[in-house]
Amino acid sequence: MTNQSQPDNSEITLLMISGRPEYQRLLFLLFLSIYLLTLLGNFLIVLLIRLDNHLLQAPMYFFLCHLSLADVIFVSTTVPKILTNLMSQTRTITFDECMMQMYFFLTSGNTDNFLLACMAYDRYVAVCHPLHYVTMMSHACCLCLVSGSWIISGLHSLLYTLLISRLSFCTSMEIPYLFCDVYPLLEFSCSNTRHMKVLAQTEGVVDLLGPLAVIVISYALIFSTIMKIPSTAGKCKAVSTCGSHLAVVILFYSTISCLYFQPPSGYSAQRGTFVSLLYAVVIPMLNPFIYTLRNQEVKSAIVRLLGRKRDSLRK
Repeated sequence: MTNQSQPDNSEITLLMISGRPEYQRLLFLLFLSIYLLTLLGNFLIVLLIRLDNHLLQAPMYFFLCHLSLADVIFVSTTVPKILTNLMSQTRTITFDECMMQMYFFLTSGNTDNFLLACMAYDRYVAVCHPLHYVTMMSHACCLCLVSGSWIISGLHSLLYTLLISRLSFCTSMEIPYLFCDVYPLLEFSCSNTRHMKVLAQTEGVVDLLGPLAVIVISYALIFSTIMKIPSTAGKCKAVSTCGSHLAVVILFYSTISCLYFQPPSGYSAQRGTFVSLLYAVVIPMLNPFIYTLRNQEVKSAIVRLLGRKRDSLRK
């Protein structure tokens, strides 16, 4: 196959989840159910936070609101195209659509990464510096952290999108992946991508490890403070404030480490496809359930909201 600069109207063939037609409808219903549950769960969290004054004024839930919005963008970038391909069995995406999909996929995923670090810092201040919590986690500080998360993620994604859009690809391009991401496109480019792969393994990994380092340090200081609390009840209360966030962190980084924290030579498209489904489709669906089932404040807010709704109906 000959090399060429990728034209705007060229098409990329994506991986089919299953080659057996009898499974296509079942897979379509499965992905559609996951997508609708993700939208419902995350939008309900956003709505709940906006309607409950107690949650709205808490920095942790200000971050959670933006995390839910990022998760909605995350799944909306990939799942609708997967559903379309399952129904039509065309499996194609134009190069421009591929670049746009990759940009929003990287932006929303990276925003999740930074927001989880912001939430870890918030828990650190709440547990280790409770008397200074109001001043250290002011609305201006929270707004700055959230804005920085979106802006840095957008610029990071724009860098990779622009660099990959300048690569050359073979005239017939088929990648064994369900959506457009950095590693699959680098793997199947006909250009010399050695420098791009080095960039992905340096700047890209630092971009992921930076927030992870903030999370690890924050929780190390949190657990150190918790161990100094004399009463068992006090320790349990302090741990309970971090439980939901810690569960999300473990899910997020356990999958993302399998997907991105590996040398380029060890990249496997098949394994990457499976892990990316967990990372980009399943985890955004689980996050709302984790924060509602493991978080007493969210449960209390739901009870208050239902109580107000019941009282308004009685009137």
